[in-house]
Amino acid sequence: MLLALAAFTVAAVLIVLLPGPDTLVTIRSIVRGGRSSGTATAGGILVGLTIWICVAALGLAAVLRASEVAYAVLRIVGACYLVWLGVQSLRAMRRGAPAVDDGARRGLLGTGFAAGLTTNLLNPKVGVFFVTFLPGFVPSGYPVGATSLLFGADFLVLSVIYYVVLLALASKVTAWMAAPRVRRRMDALTGTVLVGFGIRLAVES
Repeated sequence: MLLALAAFTVAAVLIVLLPGPDTLVTIRSIVRGGRSSGTATAGGILVGLTIWICVAALGLAAVLRASEVAYAVLRIVGACYLVWLGVQSLRAMRRGAPAVDDGARRGLLGTGFAAGLTTNLLNPKVGVFFVTFLPGFVPSGYPVGATSLLFGADFLVLSVIYYVVLLALASKVTAWMAAPRVRRRMDALTGTVLVGFGIRLAVES
């Protein structure tokens, strides 16, 4: 078990460090609303991960994997949401919006906890990841459900450490990000990548 857990931890570290929609949405929230908004977004992502881990451990995520219709619907909805977030960033770039985001008054899912939770839950690959990747490390003879929860908790702890470090560094770059020219470039980069992630999620099988 210890060897399996160690192997999973090494693989999980590499996966957590690989930038994806969750990281980009967190950075976007930091740029638009500062550390407090980024913290809320990271909290939403971690809650989403917790839900996916519990669902996978219960075996319900296997239904998502087996049902092409369910997977396709969730994939398209998630893709549309990522594209919408990207377009919002590109529009903010053109407007030259202030560093402190008033997105709560313009839309509930733009930044903060809701953005993190929605981005994570609307990405079916997160659920499929826990169904296909995590069980491969469960040692023979051990209960799949309980062991999956243990490995999922390990993945969650690594994710918490990652976001704590990301948010800690945010204070050092907030002033740099607040510069209008830099903020516009960040909005352009984040928006373009989010739209790219959305299109890729929509067209991939």
